[in-house]
Amino acid sequence: MEINIDSYFDKRTAFSFTLSAAGSRSDRAISNDSEWDTSWDPVWYGATSIDDQGWIAEMRIPMSQLRFSGDGNQIWGFQVNRYLFRKEESSSWQYIPQNAPGWVSLFGELRGITGVKPSRRIELLPYTVGNYNRFQPEANNPFRDGQTTDSRSGLDGKIGLTGNLTMDLTVNPDFGQVEADPSRVNLSAFELFFEERRPFFVEGKNITEFKTGGGGPFWNDQLFYSRRVGRAPQRSPRLAAGQTMDMPENTSILTAAKITGKTASGLSIGIVDAVTGEASAEIDTKGFRSKEAVEPRTNYLVTRLQQDYNGGVTSLGAMFTATNRTNSHADFNFLNRAAYTGGLDFRHQWKDRTYWLNGNLSFSNIRGNHEAIIRAQRSSVRYFQRPDASHVTLDSSRTSMSGHGGTFSIGRSGNSPWNMGLTGTWRSPDFELNDLGFLRQADVFMQTSWIGYQSNNPSWIFKRYNMHVNQWQGYNFARERTFLGGNVSGDGQFNNYWSFWMNLDWGMTNLSSTALRGGPSMKTPGSLGLSAEIDTDNRKSVQFGFGGGQRWNYNSSGRSKNVFFAARYRPSNAMNIRINPFYNDNHNDLQYVSTEEFLNQSRYLLGSVDQKTVGISVRLDYSISPNMSIQYYGRPFISAGRYSQFKRVTDPRADQYKDRFHILNGSEVQYEAANNEYVVDENIDGAKDYTFGNPNFNFRQFRSNLVMRWEYTPGSTLFLVWAQQRTGSDSSGDFSARGDLTSLFHMYPTNVFLVKFNHWFSL
Repeated sequence: MEINIDSYFDKRTAFSFTLSAAGSRSDRAISNDSEWDTSWDPVWYGATSIDDQGWIAEMRIPMSQLRFSGDGNQIWGFQVNRYLFRKEESSSWQYIPQNAPGWVSLFGELRGITGVKPSRRIELLPYTVGNYNRFQPEANNPFRDGQTTDSRSGLDGKIGLTGNLTMDLTVNPDFGQVEADPSRVNLSAFELFFEERRPFFVEGKNITEFKTGGGGPFWNDQLFYSRRVGRAPQRSPRLAAGQTMDMPENTSILTAAKITGKTASGLSIGIVDAVTGEASAEIDTKGFRSKEAVEPRTNYLVTRLQQDYNGGVTSLGAMFTATNRTNSHADFNFLNRAAYTGGLDFRHQWKDRTYWLNGNLSFSNIRGNHEAIIRAQRSSVRYFQRPDASHVTLDSSRTSMSGHGGTFSIGRSGNSPWNMGLTGTWRSPDFELNDLGFLRQADVFMQTSWIGYQSNNPSWIFKRYNMHVNQWQGYNFARERTFLGGNVSGDGQFNNYWSFWMNLDWGMTNLSSTALRGGPSMKTPGSLGLSAEIDTDNRKSVQFGFGGGQRWNYNSSGRSKNVFFAARYRPSNAMNIRINPFYNDNHNDLQYVSTEEFLNQSRYLLGSVDQKTVGISVRLDYSISPNMSIQYYGRPFISAGRYSQFKRVTDPRADQYKDRFHILNGSEVQYEAANNEYVVDENIDGAKDYTFGNPNFNFRQFRSNLVMRWEYTPGSTLFLVWAQQRTGSDSSGDFSARGDLTSLFHMYPTNVFLVKFNHWFSL
């Protein structure tokens, strides 16, 4: 049973409260009419009872947990939903068609609300935490004696500034109960994107979100990527012989505050300010201890405004972020001293919200020592040092850099089986967001279009189905086409409640500015890919899913395949077990290896890599009672890559694939086991011309979290946590699923045992 309340009555925002028959509670915030946020964590009460006629749900939701205006006579949007799992049937108090273009905007109305006033509530949540770490001792390393203990305290708070605005604050926050990131091996030039999991930053993130848009590889580009706050230190001191070091994993967040809310006039406000302290590594030199700074003290500021018009069908917004570092030491000259970004965005819908027009404009400005600006110019985001990039210049004298980006899209969705859209997005070469945001690649313009058909009426063997056709192409700012492709996809549900998904995609020859990691752009073959998935009836206590894909690169330059399996078992309403094994096999003839200098010229070296990856994730969710739960997550991960057939790039833009490189033969390159490196003799004169390290790898990792959560009174929680990690690697390149798993679980683990206690006060 679920209740949705649009207490703002803006037809875009609502609060959701859900009770299961077993008494389990869940809550979500809804924004932008149909975007659900599970991170919202209000304090409310609920209970259920079951008899021979069914079950009864009772909820008590304090007005202090809702946000609404102070008007004497109010109207709220209201919706009640019931989901009957065994029939996969949803019933709503206010009927909303399945192909409707929204959710909150179509709620019923709750009238006659009088005599309620928003409260200026104050909620405090002090915490204390103690942990015990156990790990493998290291000889002659005083920082790795096998165990450590630690305890600390902090405070989270929530203050009602007005009836519509709330300030969340945290002092010395702890996120020890947060699940670790999944293991990955990155062979690309780009930074990996990881989801935010820390509660302070996750809750209400939709209010401070500003995605620059574009889809595809640019889907995660955004002005505020909260993982930057409290990031891993970016500087690593060089150690002399006999020295050992204790390096912090993350910078400490000293304080952070967040103001969010929405006024009666429809103005959404989101402000985040956080301060991280200077992080230092402790260095031991034969018993003498010293500290060396590895990350400067930094202040982060995010401001987001968004105004609704015409009952929420039109909105205008603005965003501004600032990163200011105290670069008091010359060792931090490689970091930007200051970074500013901003943007404007709008959204308009018409004809019963069937049609939409969205757009945004963004700017960026970074400032710092010339070392920092050179670093930004040479980063994988832009590679200004490319010798064939006539439209950009690597300028070592610059102390600032400014850029711009934007996205515009138009289309229709809802109120019809046919949907479609057209989008254009760009990032100028100087555009930079990565101090507080996330930017995968600059110097790009991309155009996409799509058309889809959706049927929610049972027909033939289908209960419902969707089909989409997409097209995309990209250019750089030198007006060179860099990629072109498209896909056809479909998904749906059969009459027996099994579901499916399938995709066929293709791409033409690419012009990659990153394949040679700062070298000239290189033509790389396109590919053809096919993937599919099928899942059994999710109403059953046991559900299975199976899927996979195959990709073929043109010119026989590579191929990849992946298979995965999913199993879910619900022995009761209180327990859910999920097991997801997967296997990936990738072969790429054009994997970057190294850049070396010979005869005053750069040699760009590639290799054929065979990479195999296997893993399995296991999750257990068990609700012992509505207020006590146990969650477990474990994931062994193994990836091995072996390189062969090394190549020296000769003409990266040649029309013929075979003319773009020269394959080094056995007389030109040989492996030297003593130094674990390859020796190249280009002119075969018996002399060593240059070397490069052995790129083979074998990476093994196991990460797990076991968390018991007891909400002993509403809003107050006790956490018991056991986290384990095992990590190892070598350069053998040999893959053996059984052997690597055996080796992985014979490694000495790092165990963290944590107890966290907090108590909620409402004043």
